[in-house]
Amino acid sequence: MKLSTKHLLGIKDLTKEDIQLILSTAEQFKEVLQRPVKKVPSLRDITIVNLFYENSTRTRMSFELAERRLSADVLNFTASSSSAAKGETLLDTVNNILSMKVDMVVMRHSASGAPHFLAKHIPAAIVNAGDGINEHPTQALLDAFSMRERLGRLEGLKVAIIGDIMHSRVALSNMYLLRKMGAEILVAGPPTLIPKYISEALGVRVTYNLQEALKWCDVANVLRIQLERQNQPLFSSLREYNLAYGIKRKMLERLGKDIVIMHPGPINRGVELDSDVADGPYSIILNQVENGVAVRMAALYLLAGRES
Repeated sequence: MKLSTKHLLGIKDLTKEDIQLILSTAEQFKEVLQRPVKKVPSLRDITIVNLFYENSTRTRMSFELAERRLSADVLNFTASSSSAAKGETLLDTVNNILSMKVDMVVMRHSASGAPHFLAKHIPAAIVNAGDGINEHPTQALLDAFSMRERLGRLEGLKVAIIGDIMHSRVALSNMYLLRKMGAEILVAGPPTLIPKYISEALGVRVTYNLQEALKWCDVANVLRIQLERQNQPLFSSLREYNLAYGIKRKMLERLGKDIVIMHPGPINRGVELDSDVADGPYSIILNQVENGVAVRMAALYLLAGRES
């Protein structure tokens, strides 16, 4: 089987069958990663450039490790230490890189739509590693993989996405994916951090009450407060946010049921999650990090035209 698309620009563009194919291929690669020799020659003839115009640690390392595990040739580009800092345009930068015969571009950019712009102008396959406040498709795929691994299914799952919905590309990609796979979604957080028309636009439930969200859900996917994306104060203080929306161990113990805690990272400890929740038995946060490599291996492998 092959993907229905040449690029991975967003979950919005994937079919349900594409998502299932990526997740099932990731299962095979996760088995590879458990072996003593974790490298396979699947992309030995492929050159991939990691084009990061925005700071990243987890996503960039995860992609680079996935590429090297697949035996691809890897080029790393950081905007702050390149000609982009001297005013070179995005298209000029990429055309210069493509003249080096690059097959695939993994791109993170602060401008929503930047990967879509590239996909219209260059022949290489484009992977969106996060664009502005639009999408972060591989994060949603690894989140889905982690949920399915822990709970055995996606269809019918009740997933609460909690926190800074307004500025989160992770939230949007998760909502697209979970709806396609038959899960129920509720978003929770302060009214100032939840877009006004999200319920009608995306078919999700909304609550401003954390306890209500936790009582309802099977999975709580907790988002980082993105202060760097907020142009004005949207809540009184981080301490006040923690009092109203921070998840604490006692809160989970009082639920009378087990729920799964997830977080895309990096965690603001003591803000959205207390440390004994992030590191406790409810959390699968480190599983998400591990699964990210397998999922990104699957996406790169399939986009390179390899059949699963």
